[in-house]
Amino acid sequence: MPMYKVYLGIGSNIGNRLGHLQEAVDRIALLENTSVDKVSSIYMTEPVGETEQDRFYNGVVLLETSLPPEELRRQCKIIEQELGRPDAYPRWSPRVIDLDILLYDDRCFQSETLSIPHQELHHRKFVLIPLLDIANPLHPVKHQTILELLGCCTDRSVLIRVKGRIEI
Repeated sequence: MPMYKVYLGIGSNIGNRLGHLQEAVDRIALLENTSVDKVSSIYMTEPVGETEQDRFYNGVVLLETSLPPEELRRQCKIIEQELGRPDAYPRWSPRVIDLDILLYDDRCFQSETLSIPHQELHHRKFVLIPLLDIANPLHPVKHQTILELLGCCTDRSVLIRVKGRIEI
C-alpha cells in the first residue's frame, strides 16, 4: 500500500483555538493508515474575506497516509463536524476548525469538492510560512518551491507566532 506525504492546513478562530488545533491533530493521527510526522509552529493571523471576526490560529501538518484524496477529505470533514463545525456555513465565516488539504505528494487532483494543490495556497502567507517551518516542497502546478512562492506572494498580512509546536 503506497504512502503519500500530505500537507494539511489547520485553522481555528472560535473558543480555545489552540485546544481545537491540538484535538484536530490528535484525531488526524488516529486515522487509518495515517501518521502525523510534523506540525508547524502556530501563528495568529488576520481573517480573510469577512474581517469582522476574531483572528485565526493557523498551522500546517505533515502526514503520511495511504488514504486517497477524496477519502482523506471526507475524514477531515468528519473531524471538523465532531469538533463542532456545522456541515453548511457561510464562506469566510468564523470556524471552530478548518482542515484543508494543501499538497498531496506531487499529485494534482480535481473533483467537484476538492482541488489539489489547494487553489489559494500560493496567495496565503498563513499557509506558506507554516509550511516552510516543515519543508520546502515544489508546487506541482507552479513548479516553484514554497519559498519561491512566498517571495512573490502579494499577501501583506501579519503573522505572529503564538506557539512553537503542537504535540504529536
